Amino acid sequence: MSADRSGGFGWFLIGLGIGAVAGVLYAPKAGSETREDLASSAREGSEYVKQQSRRAAERVGDFTDRGRDHLNEYVDRGKEAVDRGRAQWNQYVDRGREAVSDQVDRVNTAVDEGKRAYQSTASGDDADRISNAVEAGHQAYRTT
Repeated sequence: MSADRSGGFGWFLIGLGIGAVAGVLYAPKAGSETREDLASSAREGSEYVKQQSRRAAERVGDFTDRGRDHLNEYVDRGKEAVDRGRAQWNQYVDRGREAVSDQVDRVNTAVDEGKRAYQSTASGDDADRISNAVEAGHQAYRTT
């Protein structure tokens, strides 16, 4: 078994030698020219990689700029919507305040008319007690 292994390795070495000799004999260029071609190819490959890196960086920059523009547009739209909502809310609050104020005025007017009507028909002591009670109720209503 060891004879098979050493024989196979020997044939490998013989084939390697024949391939090296054939490569040197049939090489189209001298060693210095081959090294120069390899160096030139390496430089070209390096330039290609640099150029592609620049293009990729530009694309990423463009993508980022577009994304930022879209985001700013969405933020602006959101701010506008919030501002519109706030303005609308303020209108509703103002309308509510006006409605409450109108109701308070109506109640005050009704209370005053009721006091006058009672005072004109009631006796003196009763009218004063009722007037005081109505006034106290009126004051309590104003403070709430």
